[in-house]
Amino acid sequence: MKKTLLVVIVLGLCAATAWSRSLHAGPGKMGLREALALAQPFDTVFVHGGEYRDTASFEITRPLTLIGLDWPLLDGANRLQPLSVRSNYVSVSGFRVANSPSAGLEDYAGIKVYNARYVYIWGNRLENNYFGIYLSNCVNCVVTGNHLQASGTVEQTSGNGVHAWKCDSLTITDNFAAGHRDGIYFEFVTNSFIRNNHSEGNLRYGLHFMFSHNDHYENNTFYRNGAGVAVMYSRRVTMHGNRFLENQGSSAYGILLKDISDSQMTDNEFQRNTTGIYMEGCSRCRFEHNTFRQNGWAIKLQASCDGNLFTRNNFWANTFDIATNNALVLNTLESNFWDKYEGYDLARDGVGDVPYRPVSLYARIAEDMPYAMMLWRSFMVTLLDRAEKVIPSLTPENLRDDTPSMKAL
Repeated sequence: MKKTLLVVIVLGLCAATAWSRSLHAGPGKMGLREALALAQPFDTVFVHGGEYRDTASFEITRPLTLIGLDWPLLDGANRLQPLSVRSNYVSVSGFRVANSPSAGLEDYAGIKVYNARYVYIWGNRLENNYFGIYLSNCVNCVVTGNHLQASGTVEQTSGNGVHAWKCDSLTITDNFAAGHRDGIYFEFVTNSFIRNNHSEGNLRYGLHFMFSHNDHYENNTFYRNGAGVAVMYSRRVTMHGNRFLENQGSSAYGILLKDISDSQMTDNEFQRNTTGIYMEGCSRCRFEHNTFRQNGWAIKLQASCDGNLFTRNNFWANTFDIATNNALVLNTLESNFWDKYEGYDLARDGVGDVPYRPVSLYARIAEDMPYAMMLWRSFMVTLLDRAEKVIPSLTPENLRDDTPSMKAL
């Protein structure tokens, strides 16, 4: 889908070049506002290096290609939105865009796109903006290769790096987002792709999306964000090949899954998070070929989850592999590798002969009484867990892996 969308945009722009013109704006040439006013549909406007400020936002109101040469700066001076796009078939590249203001009633952005189709925003540097790139009611747009850096300190006065609202068929790829409230934010966005992005050091979530269906998130890295990643109130979501690293804190997760259904998580890596996956109200989701390494809790599986399958995952050196808040858990574990498994394989078929119960007694106690964590690694805790393995009584009987793998998968 991504390639098809890029081909449509490129062919549309190329087909228009037969009658298009080139205009130049910059020092010793016409001003940028004048160039945008004189440009006809499908013209190319080259903006030469320099600083561009004005008393109102620069606006693109017709199909154009806007190219920055030597990194011209569009500066909102903390007073106005640097660039607004209000047309289909627009390409913007090669700019530094900085200092859009923050406001309580208006979502100002470095680059904001309104009600448009086939807009291509690529290879820009966005610095110290309230929102970085904002797509509002857009279809078939591409945001790729941009560097978005902010210095937010408080969530209430910070915006998001890439923000999409009420959109369809977006492609968000190869962007870097840091220092925002959320690195990437989707709300009411469908049939879209988020690939190869790096989201780091954002105040709240590296990725946050709500009420967004049929979306795909692949090969992204979410590193040291305030609360990790949140996926809420969505269905048919595919999350493949992502890395969730060092998202740590009392309310931090690699990923929070809340009220999602019919989705898949495959080939993801969860490493050194407080909690790898926190699940609440999830149904009919499949978790396969994921690696959980050195997390506090690999998975927190609430009793409101049902019909989920965990298969062929690797669990390495986690403090707790799985924790839950109820003895009745209607989910399935099968053929996972557990580094704490102490069973045997007499048949030598690679499958353990004894089921593995990943929920320890102490994990149950700590779930009900968090302050009990101060006793972790004490002799009494070890004794309790050993006794529970011999005579299970409090841990969920049906939450067990009957076919544990003897080797990592």
